[in-house]
Amino acid sequence: MKHRIALLLLLLISNFGIAQQKTYCNPINIDYGYCPIPDFVKQGKHRATADPVITFFKGEYYLFSTNQWGYWHSKDLSDWKFISKKFLRPEHKVYDELCAPSLSFVNDTLLVVGSTHGKEFPLWMSTNPAKGEWKELIHKSEAAAWDPQIFWDKEKDEVYEYYGSSNLYPLYGMKLNRKTFQPEGERIPVLALNDDEHGWERFGEHNDNTFLQPFTEGAFMTKHNGKYYLQYGAPGTEFSGYADGVYVGNHPLGPFEYQSHNPFSYKPGGFARGAGHGATFTDANNQYWHISTIGVCVKNNFERRLGIWPAGFDQDDILYSNTAYGDYPTFLPSENKGHLSESFAGWMLLNYNKPVQVSSTLGGFQANLSVDEDIKTYWSAKTANKGEYLISDLGEKSTINAIQINYADQDAEFMGKPETTLGHKYIIYTSNDGKNWKVLIDKSKSTKDVPHEYIELQTPTSARYLKLENIGMPTGKFAISGFRVFGKGSGAKPSEVKGFVPLRSGPKVKGERRNVWFKWQQEQNADAYVIYFGKSPDKLYGSIMVYGKTEYYFNGLDKSDAYYFQIEAFNNNGIGPKSEIKRAD
Repeated sequence: MKHRIALLLLLLISNFGIAQQKTYCNPINIDYGYCPIPDFVKQGKHRATADPVITFFKGEYYLFSTNQWGYWHSKDLSDWKFISKKFLRPEHKVYDELCAPSLSFVNDTLLVVGSTHGKEFPLWMSTNPAKGEWKELIHKSEAAAWDPQIFWDKEKDEVYEYYGSSNLYPLYGMKLNRKTFQPEGERIPVLALNDDEHGWERFGEHNDNTFLQPFTEGAFMTKHNGKYYLQYGAPGTEFSGYADGVYVGNHPLGPFEYQSHNPFSYKPGGFARGAGHGATFTDANNQYWHISTIGVCVKNNFERRLGIWPAGFDQDDILYSNTAYGDYPTFLPSENKGHLSESFAGWMLLNYNKPVQVSSTLGGFQANLSVDEDIKTYWSAKTANKGEYLISDLGEKSTINAIQINYADQDAEFMGKPETTLGHKYIIYTSNDGKNWKVLIDKSKSTKDVPHEYIELQTPTSARYLKLENIGMPTGKFAISGFRVFGKGSGAKPSEVKGFVPLRSGPKVKGERRNVWFKWQQEQNADAYVIYFGKSPDKLYGSIMVYGKTEYYFNGLDKSDAYYFQIEAFNNNGIGPKSEIKRAD
């Protein structure tokens, strides 16, 4: 009987064409809850979370984030299961159920606490979080803080807390008593923004506005090779320039020095934008990753998602995060790939700005907004009825390896985290002529909530057209912010980009040295470009993805330092060669 069941499951998997996934794609595909705050949903109810942290504990990954009324766990960083749990008591009477939570562990015990301005919140503990078993370690934590992080220094067996979220005050650190977990000693200012020097710390969509002082928040500590890496988010969660930086010290409470290569987590371009207020963690192979916040910010400034980026420390102990092609298919930890060059699967986006046919269109939510590589825009059908559809023309017969379906929230009715939903039900068909269709993936019976569905095909298929047919939605109309098809086209990759020039004011010339203007010659086969930057030609860890333009204004430089830049073009067929590295003093 067991053998028959195993064979049946194998046949079902084969029929669906879905593999045991080796890759994932940002934004990560978890059943995000809906915003529970009435004042934040006046322009439409929507999914929202942010301020994530992941810890690998007892063979599983645990993920906590803002206002989810529970948490996720996974054995592979791909298949996440949600555990419903409210950590605040009835007397607290706040919407922010574990806003920007701290998640860490001491020996065999997981610790969780949320943000608070008072001293009423408990600090929770669990030795079996996979079963949802928790109890209070402290009934009322005196170390009350907003955006807290509790850090256990394993070698010293000491505990510290870091916190802060303000555009007026710095981040703070304090030591906690190892037995009571209450404050021991005074709080110490550990970090403040210096946006006069660091352009990337400035407010604005692209670090380009100075109408408000920038915010610092999201303190997070990582210890590596005896050094302490104090990470922080800036300058504002609602912007594409949202990023994480890091200071380094020899003691948990400093003093700390600015790492020369910053921001270490930054993604201002592409489909999924923003990489701030996050956490650095190790996987089962002791390789580093960074999880952070991605902005949608359409129905509300705090409409957000989560992204995971390969990260690590180089031979000089520089902390980096690789966000180049970071919203394309990326290898999971089980593949044990190198994080600087091998983590991207190499499957290209096949349908960027290609023709789209749809069953119906609601108002100004036009069809091609589903393939414009902008998470902020979306197509919506007039209804959520069975049979509403979207047809994407790849332009040529192409090899298809994976598909991502990013649903948008149009006329959603939920608030908070529903215990269950009807799930996303759909069928994907393929065709070579746009007339004769065959089923590729059938999820018509699924009850799974998959707002950023990602399917890696067991065996790559070949087709020119794909049709996404709606069968049912958990709530709201059938709306898509990104129907993204990955694989390889049959044409040529772009050539090397010519005429790449970074224009920046010289050290002794009056001008805004935190900014640089890139210009380059159009590469005729290019869909888009990736610009790499850094302060050393062998450490071009920063990256910016640019679609449909031959110029880019980058406002994230440190004023006093020289920089190095490089560019490459890409399309549906692959990535072209990198240009010559250019220096700008």
